Amino acid sequence: MSIQWFPGHMYKATKKIEEIVKQIDIFIEILDARIPFSSQNPIFPKWYTNKHHLTVLNKSDLADPKLTKLWMQYFQKKEIKAISTIASNLQSVCKIKKICRKFIPSNHKIKKNIKVMIIGIPNVGKSTIINTLASRTISVTGNQPAITRSQQCVNLKNGIVLYDTPGIFLTKIEDRSVAFRLAAIGAVKNIAIEYDEVAIDIISYLLKYYPEKIKKRYKIKKLPESSIEIINAIGINRGTLKPGAYIDNYKACEIFLNEFRNGILKEITLESPEILL
Repeated sequence: MSIQWFPGHMYKATKKIEEIVKQIDIFIEILDARIPFSSQNPIFPKWYTNKHHLTVLNKSDLADPKLTKLWMQYFQKKEIKAISTIASNLQSVCKIKKICRKFIPSNHKIKKNIKVMIIGIPNVGKSTIINTLASRTISVTGNQPAITRSQQCVNLKNGIVLYDTPGIFLTKIEDRSVAFRLAAIGAVKNIAIEYDEVAIDIISYLLKYYPEKIKKRYKIKKLPESSIEIINAIGINRGTLKPGAYIDNYKACEIFLNEFRNGILKEITLESPEILL
């Protein structure tokens, strides 16, 4: 499975960012804590090279805390400033403002605004973080990709000006595993994926690393060995039967992925720093 999904608004946003990149003091890259590697966009580093840069592992409440700790250690070893956050939690998100001021303390003294750009792929929680920092609704949010479609500038009136940008996806993804993980968190439009392929891949991973979560959520006493059998069990549990007692596996896959995206299946991380070794 490969994904090629790069709508026109993303192309326009990329060009606009490149036009003002020299004006930006700090870049904040938002990642999904469940896939800290796969939710990185390789085009971003060219923007923040020689700039202050903060990596934010967002949705940390949905990720495996043990693996989040390992990822934080990984970034520290790479000398990358990183924090974990929950986008809707004010106390958690306010760490971002404190770090921005530490990056450029002199601007506060001379009453010059710090220009901060929020970047990330779709559906990692950029808009929710903006709204939490501003203590009001600035950006429309939702559990689907490409809701923010244009660049916005928000003055927090505390010495920080935020530039909110649309989620910018990779132009093309050839790595099958990365494509499945991105699809699993809802970073790509549903029209670009097949639910059953993604669900089978993610369930295979959960069977290996989080079997008890599947058993508990879908009331399966004894786990079968294959992903297909798990999907059948989910279909029975959720009542996705067609006439003739056939299980609608596609519907069962859709239910599973929506529950994962919405955090009903939580404290799950789909990759560890070991994949980079």
